[in-house]
Amino acid sequence: MCRSISRRTMQKIINAIAIGSGVTTLFIVGAGGYLFLNKDALIEKAKGQILEQVTGGLGGMIGDTVPDVTGDAIPSLPNTPSF
Repeated sequence: MCRSISRRTMQKIINAIAIGSGVTTLFIVGAGGYLFLNKDALIEKAKGQILEQVTGGLGGMIGDTVPDVTGDAIPSLPNTPSF
């Protein structure tokens, strides 16, 4: 029987693969836990950055003028005369 790789060498290779797999799994679980615990803060940070990019690109065109230009969101009913 021809054995080019001894059992000891093969065992070392398998152990190295197992350790690498364990480290990778711990990294993935740790990253997922971090994202789960900090998801609200990360979402708010992303919203702020997106809003800053959108409003910055408009050059202050929106500002406080939107309510003055568009008026009320729901128009008020006309006053009915009382008899």
